[in-house]
Amino acid sequence: MWIPTEHEKYGVVLASFRGTVQHGLPLEIGDTVQILEKCEGWYRGFILKNPNVKGIFPSSYIHLKNAHVKNKGQFETVIPVEDSVITEMTSTLRDWGAMWKQLYVKNEGDLFHRLWHVMNEILDLRRQVLVGHLTHDRMRDVKQHITARLDWGNEQLCLDLVPRREFSMVDPDEISVTELYRLMEHRHRKKETPAPVSTHHLFVHMKSLMSANLGEELEVFFHIYDGRENKPLSERFFVKLNKSGLPKSPEKTERQCTLFVDLGSSDLRKDVYIVVHIIRIGRMGAGEKKNLCSVQYRRPFGCAVVSIADLLTADSKDDHLLKVYACNTESEWSQIHENIIKKANSRYNLSGSNTGLAVALQLLHGDIEQLRREYMVLFTRGVSITRKLGFSDIIMPGEMRNDLYVTLEKGEFEKGGKSVARNVEITVYVLDVDGQILKGHVAAGAGEPGADEYHSLVLYHNNSPRWAEQIKLPIPVDMFRGSHVRFEFRHCSTKDKGEKKLFGYSFVPLMQEDGRTLPDGTHELIIHKCEENASLADCSRYLRLPFSKANLPSNNQTLKGTKESFWITSFLCSTKLTQNGDMLDLLKWRAHPERINDSLSKLKEIDGSEIVKFLQDTLDTLFGILDESSQRYGLKVFDSLVHIINLLQDSKFQHFKPVMDTYIESHFAGALSYRDLIKVLKWYVDRIVDAEHQDHIQQVLKASEYIFKYIIQSRRLFSLATGGQNEEEFRVCIHELFMSIRFFLSQESKGTSPVAQTQAVFLRAFPAVYGELLKIFTVREVAGFVRETLGSLPSVVQPDCPLDAVKLQCIAKTVESQLYINPESRCILLPVVLRVLQNHMQEQRDLVMCARILTSMLSLIKKEENGTAVSNPTEPVVSEEVELIVESLLGVLLRTILEISNRPQPAGPTMRLQFQDVTGEFVACLLALLRQMSDRHYQQLLQAFSSKDNLRDFLLQIFTVFRILIRPEMFPKDWTVMRLVTNNVIITTVLYLSEALRKNFLNDKFDFKVWDLYFYLSVIFINQPCLQLESFSPSKRKKTLEKYGDMRVMMGCEIFSMWQNLGEHKLNFIPAMIGPFLEVTLVPQPDLRNVMIPIFHDMMDWEQRRSGNFKQVEAKLIDKLDSLMSDGKGDETYRELFNSILLKKIERETWRESGISLIATVTRLMERLLDYRDCMKLGEVDGKKIGCTVSLLNFYKTELNKEEMYIRYIHKLYDLHLKAQNYTEASYTLLLYDELLEWSDRPLREFLNYPMQSEWQRKEFLHLTIVQNFDRGKCWENGIILCRELADQYESYYDYRNLSKMRMMEASLYDKIMDQQRLEPEFFRVGFYGKKFPFFLRNKEFVCRGHDYERLEAFQQRMLNEFPHAIAMQHVNQPDQTIYQADAQYLQIYAVTPIPESQDVLQRDGVPDNIKSFYKFNHIWRFRYDRPFHKGTKDKENEFKSLWVERTTLTLVQSLPGISRWFEVDKRELVEVSPLENAIEVIENKNLQLRTLITQCQSRQMQNINPLTMCLNGVIDAAVNGGLARYQEAFFVKDYIMNHPEDGEKIGRLRELMFEQAHILEYGLAVHEKFVPQDMRPLHKKLVDQFHLMKSSLGIQEFPGYVRASPVHFTNGSPRTCRNSVPNVISPDSGRGVARRSYPAVNRYSSSSLSSQASNEVSNITGQSESSDEVFNMQPSPSTSSLSSNHSASPNVTSSAPSSARGSPQMAEKHKHSRENTCLSPRERPVSAIFPNPLDPAQRVPPHQIGDATLPRSDPNLSAPDKVRATPSSWSLDSVKEGFPSFSDSVGKMLCPPIPPRPQYSGSSAKSMRSQSPVSTSRSPQKTTVPPFTPSPTECQSTSLVSNSPVLSGSYSSGISSLSRCSVSEASGTELPASDHPPYPMPPPATLPNSVSSSSDEPIRRENKTPPPYSVYERNNPRRPVPLPHSLSIPPQTDPPALPPKPHQLRTGSMKLEGTSDPRVPRPRPLPRKVSQL
Repeated sequence: MWIPTEHEKYGVVLASFRGTVQHGLPLEIGDTVQILEKCEGWYRGFILKNPNVKGIFPSSYIHLKNAHVKNKGQFETVIPVEDSVITEMTSTLRDWGAMWKQLYVKNEGDLFHRLWHVMNEILDLRRQVLVGHLTHDRMRDVKQHITARLDWGNEQLCLDLVPRREFSMVDPDEISVTELYRLMEHRHRKKETPAPVSTHHLFVHMKSLMSANLGEELEVFFHIYDGRENKPLSERFFVKLNKSGLPKSPEKTERQCTLFVDLGSSDLRKDVYIVVHIIRIGRMGAGEKKNLCSVQYRRPFGCAVVSIADLLTADSKDDHLLKVYACNTESEWSQIHENIIKKANSRYNLSGSNTGLAVALQLLHGDIEQLRREYMVLFTRGVSITRKLGFSDIIMPGEMRNDLYVTLEKGEFEKGGKSVARNVEITVYVLDVDGQILKGHVAAGAGEPGADEYHSLVLYHNNSPRWAEQIKLPIPVDMFRGSHVRFEFRHCSTKDKGEKKLFGYSFVPLMQEDGRTLPDGTHELIIHKCEENASLADCSRYLRLPFSKANLPSNNQTLKGTKESFWITSFLCSTKLTQNGDMLDLLKWRAHPERINDSLSKLKEIDGSEIVKFLQDTLDTLFGILDESSQRYGLKVFDSLVHIINLLQDSKFQHFKPVMDTYIESHFAGALSYRDLIKVLKWYVDRIVDAEHQDHIQQVLKASEYIFKYIIQSRRLFSLATGGQNEEEFRVCIHELFMSIRFFLSQESKGTSPVAQTQAVFLRAFPAVYGELLKIFTVREVAGFVRETLGSLPSVVQPDCPLDAVKLQCIAKTVESQLYINPESRCILLPVVLRVLQNHMQEQRDLVMCARILTSMLSLIKKEENGTAVSNPTEPVVSEEVELIVESLLGVLLRTILEISNRPQPAGPTMRLQFQDVTGEFVACLLALLRQMSDRHYQQLLQAFSSKDNLRDFLLQIFTVFRILIRPEMFPKDWTVMRLVTNNVIITTVLYLSEALRKNFLNDKFDFKVWDLYFYLSVIFINQPCLQLESFSPSKRKKTLEKYGDMRVMMGCEIFSMWQNLGEHKLNFIPAMIGPFLEVTLVPQPDLRNVMIPIFHDMMDWEQRRSGNFKQVEAKLIDKLDSLMSDGKGDETYRELFNSILLKKIERETWRESGISLIATVTRLMERLLDYRDCMKLGEVDGKKIGCTVSLLNFYKTELNKEEMYIRYIHKLYDLHLKAQNYTEASYTLLLYDELLEWSDRPLREFLNYPMQSEWQRKEFLHLTIVQNFDRGKCWENGIILCRELADQYESYYDYRNLSKMRMMEASLYDKIMDQQRLEPEFFRVGFYGKKFPFFLRNKEFVCRGHDYERLEAFQQRMLNEFPHAIAMQHVNQPDQTIYQADAQYLQIYAVTPIPESQDVLQRDGVPDNIKSFYKFNHIWRFRYDRPFHKGTKDKENEFKSLWVERTTLTLVQSLPGISRWFEVDKRELVEVSPLENAIEVIENKNLQLRTLITQCQSRQMQNINPLTMCLNGVIDAAVNGGLARYQEAFFVKDYIMNHPEDGEKIGRLRELMFEQAHILEYGLAVHEKFVPQDMRPLHKKLVDQFHLMKSSLGIQEFPGYVRASPVHFTNGSPRTCRNSVPNVISPDSGRGVARRSYPAVNRYSSSSLSSQASNEVSNITGQSESSDEVFNMQPSPSTSSLSSNHSASPNVTSSAPSSARGSPQMAEKHKHSRENTCLSPRERPVSAIFPNPLDPAQRVPPHQIGDATLPRSDPNLSAPDKVRATPSSWSLDSVKEGFPSFSDSVGKMLCPPIPPRPQYSGSSAKSMRSQSPVSTSRSPQKTTVPPFTPSPTECQSTSLVSNSPVLSGSYSSGISSLSRCSVSEASGTELPASDHPPYPMPPPATLPNSVSSSSDEPIRRENKTPPPYSVYERNNPRRPVPLPHSLSIPPQTDPPALPPKPHQLRTGSMKLEGTSDPRVPRPRPLPRKVSQL
């Protein structure tokens, strides 16, 4: 049976548990679990990180821990009972663990590894704490270390700042908000600005001396030297080096390392140096030869200097190599460092080029104890301490030091009978009172132990040596008296045995008889002569002698006159000894009573360090004198006491205050002193008002704290001694004293007067007195003193009076004092404090101090409330205090926060910091006050307002302040704890105030401003980042919900409730509040959304009532949705929720249908915006982003008509295209905006990145940008149109400079068309099926323009990479509904072939391929895909019999290229092509390919002949499919002809094509023979043999004469050589006969290709030729699997270059938004032919039929049976192929109806144009005389050709290129019925009628020129209209079509309007477009 647990509540998992049993809970090792129930060795509970999943687990797997249970029962919370630091560590490490792994994923390696080390370190420290074996101090250090590491990690990971007190986390509910703010600020400051360090230390590590001339031992001395004062700052550090220059004792690191301690900040300046002196130990001369003498001397070697300032910037880890210098003259050795510092180069030089001193130098900061902790290794390893000369900047009590420093300065010696100067060495000894040498008390410096004696260095032959050597004598204090120092002088001989001969000595006693030590300074000592072997062991013999010349009696002239002297400098640094006689006199006052007065007077002149040395003795002396003769010395003793007290205020001696406190508590014995002290103090206070000089009185008042301490302690001692006698007298004295104080404080005076300054001094010192008074008086009495004293100050204060600020400081100290903590005293003091605060805050003065006072007050209230029981009588007191503070300060506090927030922030960083501090403190005070307020306080507050206006002002103020508090910049970003507390207070307050809002400002009293502010505050509150719990970690979210709940839902419910109360006033907030409320509903909180979304229904309802619709609601919703969702708000769940809730709400409304429409629109917009946002995420592919943007852009334009949003997304799309280098698409995109503008001077505002400018300027800029992008995308034809339009504008404004530039740009574009290569793109059809695709792709099919060089496989792989979860479909059939509805992604991809629109250019002869290529692949609406299949039974012998082709034609919504690389398929059509029709197409395509290759070979366009060879081989030797023979077997047999009588015409056509192919092959072999290289001759011979076999199989023995003629012959090898040689003399009035084939012309091969499916498709529509490479890489047609097929769209090229280098037109034309270009009217050219017509001449088409109208073409939109059949006129290769590409010789004897002209689009510059006859052209820029020509090139070649054949006249200029004539296009022009023109033969050119004048030359010649590019301006029509089938078309007018105008006529401005012939160029008119205001 399961029993609820009592004690087993919390545990840690010891081992992982899989949870395989029923109801088992899987556990991981380390998880923490909360246990609910237990049963027989099993527990039931949950893991704390996932409390929703409960289960059972074995009890043996759990380690139980003590825990405290809160809220026992169903919702109990378990808190482990352990150290709070441990708890925090555990939870923090868990949070870090997840984030740490993410660092690895994000590749932030550095932080990853650093965090790893810190986590391990924390775990180690955690183990130490848990073990519990640490000492208290060590535990404290460990915890400090842990919290420092935790804070570092939180900061690095951008986690929250944790408020702590004593290393433990603080619960914000347990402390006041003001205290919480202080803790947070303290930790923030600690993190930002480390406290400046005043103490510094220099670490020195001597490494080695590097020099070439070593060989002797060395001594190195370091010291710090002040270059400004020219004196050493520290004692010396001494290192001994061996002969190699390395330390002598390497194992003793303290002898190599030292710490120069106690450097002040003032010592870290540029003129403070580290000076190094190096002494060698050896022979007298460095280069002296070795002799028998073993005596060694200390001799100068060198000196090095480095500035301390250099160490502040240098890397502390680097070693320094110091240059070593030697002095030029040895006598200047003592000054060498000064010369180096002064850079006196003449006095020193480098001691050697390789000499250097290797030293490690590092500056350390902080006190020495801190260093011991931080650099533990340094101190444990050993380091010597080198002290400063004298005390440090701060003297610590208890510091023991007794060092005498003696510097051997210089000496003056006589020659002593020598011819040269002496080599003098000094030996120093310290001797005690008994004359014994003190062992080890002479130290050359720190680092080496003290020695018994010291030998100075020896300067060679110098009688006036200057040593400047400092030695330290650490003599104990008790040995000072009677000790002396002796200096022995010896001459060091360099001859003989090198003896040192004594010749004199000096001495100096260390203490005088009166107890004073040797005074600091320089002493000139007497040199006493002595014999060489004299004994100085008996010191009593010479101690009687004088030692200093300064102390000689005046009568002793003998010694005074001697020239020999020795100078030393002494300096004592002692905490026990003094050199001051006045100090000794004062301390020994009883011995000399008569000197007391003088001693007391001189006390002020004694150095402070001397006084603090003997502080206790001095104080005993003063009070001893006071007790004995208070009347006589009372005032002087008081003044001396004041001097000593104020001395301790100095920062140098402030640490001696505890010494004085200890003295007062433990050693002070003046029980009667209080009377004298009160008396003198009152005497001084009474004199204040009248005194002229206030300085001394101010010193007295400054010391009042300690004076009162002495008074109170003295009185306590007296009471103890006497049992409390004279109590009343004492109280009266104190009252009288305070009366005097109040009197002097009440004096009004100017701020700068001495009295005012004295008042200020007293107020500063006064709060320190409270604690002393409390020792004797009650709390109420002391509070009374304070209240009366502070109340006595003058109420009216002068402006800018310093006394006012001091008064505030006094109040601040009062509030922070022990006195104010007591509730009893608070009641008395609070009114005074509040009155002062109110005055200051109202006048905005001293706000920093006001904030400090208020903070302290409110902190105490909170503490008091928490620290007392509920029944405690102080509770009401606290409530009253809150009431008082609210009444006095709430209003002024709100005004102050508003004032500060609206004030501009100060400039300086310090000021700004202070500004932020004061704002934060006031905010914390406001929050603390509001949190303290109860229901009663709120009721009293709201009732206190006298009028509605006052209440309104208060509400406006507090709501505005709350909005300020919510600002992100209010607190630092990691102060989440503070923000949550703030929000909790705000929502509590708002709930109280909303009731007041409802009661007082509704119905007739409605106030819009208050309600508006309320709603905006609520919305901002909900949207705060710190309340978005979804972004929190699970543990943080759980804690927040437990403590505060979800405050967003609470506020949302309040908004809904308030909204419902508004009634008809809701209309005031529509549509203004739609945006804010929408933002609230987008917060991902289900409860909040359910509450808030219904408000939109309410808004729609009220708007419907008001205006009959809700257009405003819709407009606002749409506008806000875009910006909000772009910012990342909203999700799919929201879209569904929005839709379902509102649809449910409007079910019963009368306006239901319009409501559903609005909801549907908004929902669809959300779908697109969500897709857009998802696609715009980092890492998404550009294709997705572009597609999504296009979808959204079109939605804004078509469905919402939001022009501004439309334009914004145009520019977003433009930027995406530029980034993806889709320059053509970028141009088309920008054209959308360009089209909205006119050429007007209307000013436009600044918008996006455009400046303020006129509409004309912006349009000009856009034109230039678009042209530049068309140029980059190699879409030069489109750029030319825009250049022309700009040129027209420049011309109309006579801006010839820019016109010239534009013409040059246009010319450069023409050059690029002709000279540069373009790659031809592939096109792919992509189907996106399944629900998992984004909305804009889902279940749609698109055609995509591929990238350069991209084939099907590459494109397929790219799409699969873009959609990694998609499944590629392996068939091309349309998918069924299961695929459409599947929760997956399916991709169906196959290549498609473009169907060009512009046929006239492609059909023209002589147009270069690089021009044609543009029209083949641009402005493409339709694409085609062929799928071969077998219908019926498949003939295994000959599959062609049953091989049908399923032809799918796809029509797009927009032409490619356009604003995107892909567009959706708008319509798909399916047509089946019969096997016979398929065979005809295949042979036609192969014939075209052969002709093209032969032409290229003839015109030398091929680099090699291989492509032709392979093509000939593929057709002649068709090894795979059997070639033409298979077709013969399939279609020419009787069975087929009998069964398919309707196909007779088609069979005839097939036979013609086969004969034609045979002839082309024969001619091709002739050309091949001419160019074939020698090594391929055998192959050629084989081909000829095979060809003869093929001819015989076709039944052809010999070609007739017309066949033998060359079908592809050119006189000069070029199809364009003679383009103007034969005039096209055809009447413009004549028509042209047109015949149409009944089967569609196609440009796609199928599997029935003659070349065994080995060739790529060749389009007879586009007339494009295969590249040489691709002839060999021909691929079969796709059959069943498109993805596995190698088939792709026609890779046609414009040259014979290999496919890898082919140019491709990337740029495309716009359809919907492009203007119609009038230059695309058809050409007039006769049908060209090569062979005479074999048919009856009567059947020929009359010449006026042939000569005019458009070229024949068929409509690709019609299926084969629908096409109208026409009668052929002749059967020749050219006439059939060029003139009648759709011709059928066996169907029909009538011509088809004429093709309607190309529709003109509204907005086109040519919309009002009519076709004009070329004859009427009035401007002819070219004038050419045309020589007579032979009518046909074939006349010169073959006599068998009929010379007057009507079909020859055009063949010379068209040649083989006419085979590339396209047959599928929309025609513009007219076609006449055959019945109008009976057939008759065409006369020769000479007999033509005279109706054609010579003026027609120019237009006829011009017709062969490159037609202008397709218009880029067709923008208005949503779809290009599809022409009617020809059978249904209306016969047009008989006017002939217009010839292409001249290039200059293409400009908009130069177009002629209908019915006018004015040659003048009109001014360009703006296009009739909707003009954007942007």
